[in-house]
Amino acid sequence: MTETVEGFGTVRFAPVDPVADSAVLHSWVVEERAQFWGMNDASRELVQEIYEDVDRRETHHAFMVRLDDEPVALFQTYEPAEDRVSDCYAVREGDIGVHLMLAPITGRPRPGFSRTLIGSLIRFTFRDPAVLRAVAEPDASNAKALALLNRLGFVRQGEITLPELDLPEVYLPEKRAVLAFLDRPAVLPSPLAPVRHA
Repeated sequence: MTETVEGFGTVRFAPVDPVADSAVLHSWVVEERAQFWGMNDASRELVQEIYEDVDRRETHHAFMVRLDDEPVALFQTYEPAEDRVSDCYAVREGDIGVHLMLAPITGRPRPGFSRTLIGSLIRFTFRDPAVLRAVAEPDASNAKALALLNRLGFVRQGEITLPELDLPEVYLPEKRAVLAFLDRPAVLPSPLAPVRHA
């Protein structure tokens, strides 16, 4: 999906290319602020392998978000029924799981950036009419992620414990998380100005 907001720029969601995007993603996940992604010590090769695994799945998807061709976020979606979060709540038809990592801020902040990006994320998440609710489960100690969920409009449902996941291609330790939901808005947020979709 691509949308151009007049006076701001073009926001583009494209599937992560594990080879082409691995250097950028690696530079993000090894920063201390990305500790909750559990890849602070990962090599670039491992990051590439992880997203090659995501790319092979039909239930999990990763998207690089760019503003005027500059990478600004990693956005991941997944089917909760095919994820460990399904052990922690009753999955409904129409649920979609989401993960978001914002790029490090470099240079001068752009006025309206957060508001524009949040609107784009919501429109992208609910672009399919069959999606009725977004599900998030950030680490319970990740204050910044929880604050962002509030800004996106998610409603917290309490803390859960995501079970350990030990598969040949991925290992995820047990995690104390906050379960939160965002119901499909009756009207999707309007962009800042006229928008073109592609």
